[in-house]
Amino acid sequence: LVESGRADSALAQSDVVAQAVAGKGAFKKKQTHIRSIAALFPEQLHLVVAKRSKIDSISKLRGKKVSLGAANSGTAITARAVLSAYRIRARTSNDPADLAARELLAGKLDAFFFVGGAPVPLIQGLVNSGKAALVPIDGKGRDRLIARSAGVSPDQIPKGIYDGVPAISTVSVRALWIVDDRESSDVVFAITRALFSPENRSLLIRSSPAARAISVATASRDLPAPLHPGAEKFYRDEHRQEAR
Repeated sequence: LVESGRADSALAQSDVVAQAVAGKGAFKKKQTHIRSIAALFPEQLHLVVAKRSKIDSISKLRGKKVSLGAANSGTAITARAVLSAYRIRARTSNDPADLAARELLAGKLDAFFFVGGAPVPLIQGLVNSGKAALVPIDGKGRDRLIARSAGVSPDQIPKGIYDGVPAISTVSVRALWIVDDRESSDVVFAITRALFSPENRSLLIRSSPAARAISVATASRDLPAPLHPGAEKFYRDEHRQEAR
């Protein structure tokens, strides 16, 4: 949508943006108008399983009913990459997360993937129900996934983020704020300045615990798409002020 000009700006996963810019994976050609405003925060990949399924490792997804996430969503793109890296064939569907959760509780689905900054309220509710659990994404399959997938990093969902759940090995992508390169530099500069304004910090944190990770120190690092000139000017000015 951003590439075509039908949207001026969007939030997207770092692995999806990397594919878009390279013209690989889900994208048949390079998306040339994508620019970055900021990397915001890590979004962990959650593998949620029904406890009745007895799935305690990712290898046990073979032959099971697994939702990859809504069709053409970032979660679905990441989930397909995971199954490929682990060389797993499952009976897959593309249910949105809320539907997948209902089907899992109803015994119609064994597992589903979800990408989101922990804690995710939907997943907390499933864990609290006693009918669902989180399964680690680790081992050699994870190593292959990271080697193959730009924008994907090793991560861990810390102990206690979800009530009663120990630390869970996984991977994460970063939530990126992207924009059309044809957008005014003055507008993008003002947006970036507002994002990091101290007056807005409390609003961001109240929106989600994951927002605590939004930092001007990391926002422009290792981006899969170039910075928009307006955002680049903001970070350049910030660095100059820090150097004084």
